[in-house]
Amino acid sequence: MTEVSRRRLLGYSGATLAAGAAAGAGLVSVAQAHEGPSSGNGPVPFFGAHQAGIATPVQDRLHFASFDVVTDDRDRLIRMLKEWTAAGAALTAGHPYGSAAGGLPESPPDDTGEALGLPPARLTLTVGFGPALFGSGGKDRFGVKARRPAPLIDLPHFPGDNLAADRSGGDVCVQACADDPQVAVHAIRNLARIGFGVVAVRWSQLGFGKTSSTTPDQQTPRNMFGFKDGTRNIPGDDHAALDRYVWASAKDGAGWMDGGSYLVARRIRMHIETWDRTSLKEQQDVFGRMKGEGNPYGAPREHDPVPLAKLPADSHVRLAHPDSNGGVRILRRGYSFTDGSDGLGRLDAGLFFIAYQRDPRTQFVTLQNKLAATDHMNEYVQHVGSGIFACPPGIRKGGFWGETLFT
Repeated sequence: MTEVSRRRLLGYSGATLAAGAAAGAGLVSVAQAHEGPSSGNGPVPFFGAHQAGIATPVQDRLHFASFDVVTDDRDRLIRMLKEWTAAGAALTAGHPYGSAAGGLPESPPDDTGEALGLPPARLTLTVGFGPALFGSGGKDRFGVKARRPAPLIDLPHFPGDNLAADRSGGDVCVQACADDPQVAVHAIRNLARIGFGVVAVRWSQLGFGKTSSTTPDQQTPRNMFGFKDGTRNIPGDDHAALDRYVWASAKDGAGWMDGGSYLVARRIRMHIETWDRTSLKEQQDVFGRMKGEGNPYGAPREHDPVPLAKLPADSHVRLAHPDSNGGVRILRRGYSFTDGSDGLGRLDAGLFFIAYQRDPRTQFVTLQNKLAATDHMNEYVQHVGSGIFACPPGIRKGGFWGETLFT
């Protein structure tokens, strides 16, 4: 069997992996931590104690993909994760993975090439594993059923959910964030290509215009309703808060997740046309904020302490505020989306909500149960897609995504 046909059969090339890993190791510094700031269009460190793309300063564009694993072969899955890691090191450094134009004329290029000449654009790639990877229906395809972490629950059905199966779930997810949409799309496209025969895309989502920030010194972004939201998001440099609310610990019961985090993704459709015909007063009552400055009712500036008693009881800010939930916080990395229009001419737009936390049972589920029951905003939104994933810790030099789980 030729090397080219072997690659097509297995979706994996050991020779390419070795070359990519060597290139990646020389392009990034293992010692740098991901939560540190980055600037311009340069690279974000790929290796470190935590995966990039969680506490990293939020980029402007997103391509999120959820994959089904289509093989029962544990070794093939691990080989793919190793090649993904080598590719991730090269792509986040702004380099193609292998040759994009100089390979054998008789075989497809190693890299699809649409990002040639573009800077790294602060690309980050974050990988997570869904509940189904750990076994379902009594089947343990990869020998990891006993290692499923307790916080990696099957999310409950919340009031108002209208989840589409083809926009929910998945065995493995990849979150690609960058300041250039072509860089983010290129990364997912090439990982999917590398994984051919091992994984298949189940669903994906493009996002733009970050709706929350891990750098609170910058202006809070606005969502598709025109409001600032997520003012009290956890800053990426607040290490005490990250340790308490975001990073999993071996003490939580799953040693392989030490330094990782749990990702919850929700595709939230906004009823744009209804909202656009709603009075300014009601819009502001829904949030409990003024639309212009973004300040909460009863406070002159956006970042002032929130006088909860002055906000409507069913307002979003009052219900979601940490002081209304025993101090519970999550780290948000959501993006707006616009996916054309539906068959009735309505804009298919909204929020692709992404949150990282130490334990979804006591964080996201607690918050969403309250919001789903009484939030005034429910009149204008509906949750139509959902996913939960365990994102392992960062990658060490010579390691690979998921190494702590599979070894």
